Amino acid sequence: MAAYGLYTHIASNKFRSMLLLAGLFALVYVLVYAGALVAEVVINGNETVAYYLNRAFADLLKAAPFATVAAIAWIIIAYFFHQSMIDAVTGGHDVTRQEEPRLYNLLENLCISRGITMPKLKIMESPALNAFATGLNPRQYAVTVTTGLLKALNDREIEAVLGHELTHIKNGDVQLMVVAVIIAGVVGFFGELFFRLFTNLSWSSGGSWSSGSSSSSRSSSSSSDSKSSGGGAIVVIIIAVVLIVVAWLVSQVVKLALSRSREYLADAGSVELTKNPDAMISALRKIENRGELPGATSAVMELCLDNPREGFADLFATHPSVQSRVDALVKFAGGHDPGPLPPPADETEEPEAQADRQDAPPPLPQGPWNDAGSRTSPPPVPAPGPSGTAAGNPIGNPMGPWGRH
Repeated sequence: MAAYGLYTHIASNKFRSMLLLAGLFALVYVLVYAGALVAEVVINGNETVAYYLNRAFADLLKAAPFATVAAIAWIIIAYFFHQSMIDAVTGGHDVTRQEEPRLYNLLENLCISRGITMPKLKIMESPALNAFATGLNPRQYAVTVTTGLLKALNDREIEAVLGHELTHIKNGDVQLMVVAVIIAGVVGFFGELFFRLFTNLSWSSGGSWSSGSSSSSRSSSSSSDSKSSGGGAIVVIIIAVVLIVVAWLVSQVVKLALSRSREYLADAGSVELTKNPDAMISALRKIENRGELPGATSAVMELCLDNPREGFADLFATHPSVQSRVDALVKFAGGHDPGPLPPPADETEEPEAQADRQDAPPPLPQGPWNDAGSRTSPPPVPAPGPSGTAAGNPIGNPMGPWGRH
């Protein structure tokens, strides 16, 4: 499990990043071909299926240079501005040592201990317990932590979380995840654009796929020709829709190409950095079921330390369960599992339960409150304190709810 700095894993991530970029161009060409099919049917709705397929392929060859330039432009924009896009969605902002000395010092110590270039440090104002790393090169690397995580975790647990994210950066997982998000974004955008265009055209034409044919020409054509032409147009439209849907599904599968093993490796890398498996286990238990970022897209959640969003019985989940990650740390790193914490719903009810217990009488006559209601048997030190303590209480221990009543 001590996988931090595995050169084979880093090389594999770089290779998969190149494959994903190649897949981006392939999916763009598929979308262009589907759009050409729809355009040919709209221009001329009285042709055969073979005619539409050949014409669309010719249109694809003509549009391929423009599609390639558009895809390259998208990659360049995402390369330089992907962090700004993510910050716009999550609300993350840079912090300095003066603003967050505790978090800054923990991250700096980890980077110094392993000779890692320190990434930018960002804070996201959210009660959720989560963190994620982004960036495509050492100048862009950044680690974002939520304010809820800072409040809920102690220094050792925060250090374990930071070690987890640094391992993602070191192993090249961050580059792979960002590239996958870029591909899914461009394909999803153009797929939705073509689908909306196709839907508007079909509604405006009143069910007819040909926009230039008149009623007289349609009436003068033979019934066999109209059947063959109409059937050909419908078949081609179905093919175009299927291509768009398949391209979108492939873009989603691309995101699932991010192997879940990267989370196990990052957990192991955190343990190797901090030499404290119990801190990593404790952090995972506190984050469990508390990492949902309100308003964040699925692409952002896939970058996080824990992604509670699952579908189809965990088949398409991008993260392994917290229980399986804890079991791996216990088995391979010698950690100790304190067990799952109460769900967030129980935590919200806990203060009310505590208030009810305070209003009820004490169950047993023991502890410092046993003689608070009577002055017959004071403790050994009866001197009152300066903050309203009574003779029946120890020094520095203020009157409790039973003494004042």
